[in-house]
Amino acid sequence: MTDFPSEDDADMEYRDQIETFFRDREQWLTEAVTRLVSIDSVTGEAKPGMPFGEGPAQALKEALTIAEELGLKAESFDGYVGTVDLNEKETTLHILCHLDEVRPGSGWTETEPFTAAEKDGVLYGRGVSDDKGPSVAALLAMACVKSIEPDLKHNVRLILGTDEECGGSDLAYYYAREPYAPCTFSPDAEFPVINVEKGRYAPEFSKTWEASEELPRLISLRGGEQHNAVPADAEAVIEGISMPLLMSRAQVGIRITGAEYRLSPAGEDRIRVTAHGHGCHASEPEKGINALTALMALMGVLPFAESESKEMLHFLLDMLPHKETTGKSLGIAMSDRESGPLTVALTTLDFTTTGVKGTLDCRTPLCADERNCRQRLEKTFGDRGFTCRGEMLPAHSTPADEPFVQTLLRCYSEYSGKEGECLSTGGNTYVHNIPNGVAFGAIPPDYDTSMHGPDEHIPVEDLLTAAKIYAQAILELCS
Repeated sequence: MTDFPSEDDADMEYRDQIETFFRDREQWLTEAVTRLVSIDSVTGEAKPGMPFGEGPAQALKEALTIAEELGLKAESFDGYVGTVDLNEKETTLHILCHLDEVRPGSGWTETEPFTAAEKDGVLYGRGVSDDKGPSVAALLAMACVKSIEPDLKHNVRLILGTDEECGGSDLAYYYAREPYAPCTFSPDAEFPVINVEKGRYAPEFSKTWEASEELPRLISLRGGEQHNAVPADAEAVIEGISMPLLMSRAQVGIRITGAEYRLSPAGEDRIRVTAHGHGCHASEPEKGINALTALMALMGVLPFAESESKEMLHFLLDMLPHKETTGKSLGIAMSDRESGPLTVALTTLDFTTTGVKGTLDCRTPLCADERNCRQRLEKTFGDRGFTCRGEMLPAHSTPADEPFVQTLLRCYSEYSGKEGECLSTGGNTYVHNIPNGVAFGAIPPDYDTSMHGPDEHIPVEDLLTAAKIYAQAILELCS
C-alpha cells in the first residue's frame, strides 16, 4: 500500500518549481486545446482500429502526439484508449480523461463548436471543459513533474478514453486487460473532490397503436440526439389546425415554458413547429430548458381529435411535466443527505401517428434501488401498455477520510486558496465504479461551463491552476 504524506508533514516543497514551470505556458496550453477541439470527436461508425469511429480515433492520435511532444511515453491501446506514462516504474496513480464529445447542438454564438476561440481569457468550443481542456492540463502537469523529478519513485499513467459519452466501453475494454491502480482521479467534473456519484437509470420506453385519420392530429414530434443531454431543439408536425390559432397558443406557451417556438408550412394543411430551449447535461436538468417537454406542453393545449395518439401524448405530459425534474409525477421522487435528490430528464423522443419511443435519464441517489425506482417506473408505464426497460447503474462512493482523498483536498486548497471538501454529483464521471476513484476538477466550484450545451467555455487561467494542482498531487502521491 502506498504511503501518503499527512497534513502535518506535507510542506508543499515543490510549489515554487511548479509556479516557475507554468509561468509561460498559457499560450502552449491554449494552442494544444485548440488542436484537440478542432477535431469533431462525436462517436461514429466503428472501423478497423477505430472502435468508436474516425473522430474519436483522430482525437486520440492527436492527443498522443501532444504527449510525445512533451517528452512523455504514449501509445494507443487497440484504439480504445491511449496511455501516457511518466516512467516505467510501479504505477501508483491513474488519471482518467476522455476525448470523445457529445453532438454540438444549436445556439452557439461565441464560436463554431469545433473551432476553439479565446475571448477575454476564456476558451470557447466543444470539449474545452469536458474533457479536452482538462486532458491537456493533465498532460502539462505530467510534463511539469518530469522536469522537477525525472526519477520519480512511482509511475502515473494518464488514460485517454474515447467512449465516455456513449457508455464507457473503452475503459471496460482496458480494465478487463489491465489492473486498477491503488488510486485514481479524473478531471471530468468540478473541484474540490467529488467522492459520491449518483447512479444512473436510463430506461427506454415504447408503445404502438393504430393510426387515426381524424383531424386535427399530431403527425410527429421528435427531438434529442444524446441519451445523457437535455435537448435544446425539438420539432413537431401537425395537421388540421389553423396558423392563427397555433400562433396564439404558441405566444402563451413561450411565456409559460421559456422556450421559443417557430412555425412554418409543412405541406397542404400541415404546419411544422420547432421548439428551441437550452441544452445542458442530463445530470443537472434543472439548469436547462428541455425543448422536448416544452414542445409537448404546447401540443397538449391544441384541440386534437380524440384518439389513442392523443391519450398517449397526454399521458406523457402527465408523467413528464415541463420543468419538473424530480420524478414526482412518475412516483420515484426521493433524496438522501449524502447524494441529494433523484433527477429525471426526457432526453429523446420519437412520437408518430402509430407509436412512440423515448429515453429517460434518471440520476439516482444512494437510497435508490430496484424496488423503489426501476420496478415502480416500469409499472407506471406498463399499466398504460408501454414497454419500459433499462438497467440501473448503482451509485459510487469513496470514503472522504481516505489518505488519498485528503491529499487531493490539501493540494486543491494550497493552489486555490479555498477550503477543500468532498461533494456529490449527479454526473457519472469517468471514475464511476473504479475502486478508490474520485473526480478531481478541472472546473472551479459553482462555475457553469455550459457543458453539453452551446458556447461551452472555461477560463484559461482555471485550466492552468488545475494543471498546477495536478502536478502537486502527482508529486505527493508518486514520490
